Amino acid sequence: MKRKITLKQIAKELDVSISTVSKALRNSEEISLDTKQKVQAFAKLYNYRPNNIALSLKNRKTNTIGIIIPEIVHHFFSKVIRGVELVANSRGYNVIIGLSNESFSKEVINMEMLANGSIDGFILSMSKETLQQQDYHHFNETMSQGMPIVMFDRVVSDIKCDKVIVDDFNGAKNAVEKLIENNCKSIALITTRDYVSVGKLRTQGYLEALQEHKITPEAELILKMDDTMDYEVHLEKLESEIEQLFKSNEKIDGVFAVNELYALSAMKVARKMGLNVPDDVQVIGFTDGVLSKHSTPSLTTVSQHAQQMGEKAAHLLIDKIENDFNEEEEQFQTVVIATDLIERESTK
Repeated sequence: MKRKITLKQIAKELDVSISTVSKALRNSEEISLDTKQKVQAFAKLYNYRPNNIALSLKNRKTNTIGIIIPEIVHHFFSKVIRGVELVANSRGYNVIIGLSNESFSKEVINMEMLANGSIDGFILSMSKETLQQQDYHHFNETMSQGMPIVMFDRVVSDIKCDKVIVDDFNGAKNAVEKLIENNCKSIALITTRDYVSVGKLRTQGYLEALQEHKITPEAELILKMDDTMDYEVHLEKLESEIEQLFKSNEKIDGVFAVNELYALSAMKVARKMGLNVPDDVQVIGFTDGVLSKHSTPSLTTVSQHAQQMGEKAAHLLIDKIENDFNEEEEQFQTVVIATDLIERESTK
């Protein structure tokens, strides 16, 4: 079976530019007959099939970058977009936003649509479905065609590109340590399944904090939600599972939740069961959203500095665009954004 080959590899083998290869494959009159025949014969020999992603040639610069996010209403993602736009606009770039709605196929379609001449590069956070399927071909193909990608928040080591992430592990660890300092003896965790790196790292931070303080983690205190379900729509299902957690473990006096919705739901359930927050149970969430500030009581939370993430991602991407991105020669970096614990009324 012949190896899969890219435009870039054909160009390298024949000592011509990627632009020349692309034009030759499209029978452009700008390319000599001899060059067209050589390129087309080589492509046929290696069974080259042009993909629809990133066929835009780099000499058609648009000064526009694409952002693909899993959901639009989430406070975190809206703040990231704000950061991207601030930097992009200051450096003379426009921004187009695509929405995957946590769907692998929508993510691929968005990339194909935007990469086909509309943008110069991508900033993106992967959909949950992509992470579940572990199918990253659309990212690799995009970069192989000369279009840079910067990933943020949800990332995987398999993709060689620049990344901007939150220090999820230490953010969670610091939150749980705060509960321990406040004399919580039985700390529950409300988290997601481990296929999303964010939830996995926050779970590891929780476990590390307990172990360092000689507290044995208890499986019955860890509630892993099925986050493929839209709990904002099925809120009663989320609250029912949290209520069962409390009923099964009446000694719970602290809760660490990996997102704002889980934390606020935990407070609501606790009050419904006649528990006082923070006197009977203290609660800390992750993501310092609008609701955290205005809930009753207000929620102690880990701030992710989402706008700063967006600003850094935009600088990384535009630097790549303006320095003529070449996947084979590039050095990639992962920037880690530190978190802060914002203390409010849900803890003592």
